[in-house]
Amino acid sequence: MLLLLGACGPAPDPGSETRSESGQGAVTGTDVSSGRAGFAGLGASSQGYAHASPDTPLHFPDDHGPHPDFRIEWWYLTANLENADGEPLGIQWTLFRQAQQPRASDASAAIADLGIRSNAGPWAADQLWMAHMALSLGEHHRVAERFARGTGVPLPDAEQQAGVMARPFRAWLDDWRLESLSTHSGGDALDRLRLMAQAEDEKGPFGYQLELEAEGPLVRHGIRGFSQKSADGQGSMYYSQPFYRVSGEVWLNGERVAVVGRAWLDREWSSQLLSAGQTGWDWFSLHLDSGARLMAFRLRGGGANHDDYLSGSWITPAGEVTPLTADAFTLVPQAFANAAGHRVPVRWRLTLPEQNLELEIAARHANRWMNTSVPYWEGAVSVTDAASGAPRGQGYLEMTGYTKPR
Repeated sequence: MLLLLGACGPAPDPGSETRSESGQGAVTGTDVSSGRAGFAGLGASSQGYAHASPDTPLHFPDDHGPHPDFRIEWWYLTANLENADGEPLGIQWTLFRQAQQPRASDASAAIADLGIRSNAGPWAADQLWMAHMALSLGEHHRVAERFARGTGVPLPDAEQQAGVMARPFRAWLDDWRLESLSTHSGGDALDRLRLMAQAEDEKGPFGYQLELEAEGPLVRHGIRGFSQKSADGQGSMYYSQPFYRVSGEVWLNGERVAVVGRAWLDREWSSQLLSAGQTGWDWFSLHLDSGARLMAFRLRGGGANHDDYLSGSWITPAGEVTPLTADAFTLVPQAFANAAGHRVPVRWRLTLPEQNLELEIAARHANRWMNTSVPYWEGAVSVTDAASGAPRGQGYLEMTGYTKPR
């Protein structure tokens, strides 16, 4: 998941919430496709911020928390669920952080933290926070968005509207929260989580309360956790927990329904994610029936010969990772559909010669447009064998930068 606040402009008042369903609602947004700053401003200059690098080691549990020296960051979770009748549902929950300006030095950062600790008021904040939630069932696609201001590192003795703490792990904006349930010292803080979020629109309340338990290890993408995003070298620190089993309940259309399924959590931070000419991306997280997992993305632009930039990770059932470069797989759209007036690819062909796989990946529904401040498409997909049509798995797809036809 590679989205953040680069094109949002000023944040709304703290505590405000916007909602939409199937591309209709209070938030219309503006499609941002290309320009010198890349999609959503994520290719803009990052002078003064820290930079992601293959030489940056990851440390847990500290890296589950915020990185305020970097410009952008997110905690992103998707889940493929089903009810007692086997009917598929999908959920997304994401918390984004964006620094308002670089922290010039450790000393100035400490002074800023002291200013906030002195309770200088809600505008004395160095970070913008944004959260998205979505719940999908059949033709229903319910979406909500919230904003807040806050600090990069929450203060333990202060109530804050939004933030993330590494010890114990907790990520929240208002009453939307993702928090650790792990109590034993030998495991990771993300091994067991609880996710809670709810909202209300003109069709009534919707939401979910889920518990997640990891059945495999954390996974580092790219080079020891550095995921390159263009031939120019831009990239992010990126790791995942793709092995969650999920149980809990969702509420939608006046009903509360028990659900089970699988989930995938992504952690990513950067200061300049893209190169200036990259216009958007297509990102896949797949749970295969073999027990393997696959992360793959296509960034439109930014390749060595002005073509697309491809990367990914093949993850065995035991959590062993093989980085996938552009010559290790192909990812080609096969069919398009209209989503809230946008023409988006909803069926794909993914070929992995080394794994002897040729897969068809199809959106379960075309109407999964997220009509949020930075609009995008996000929804569940089914995975089948390209030759036989036999089921091979399921997952999630995110697509950005698809503008309305002129």
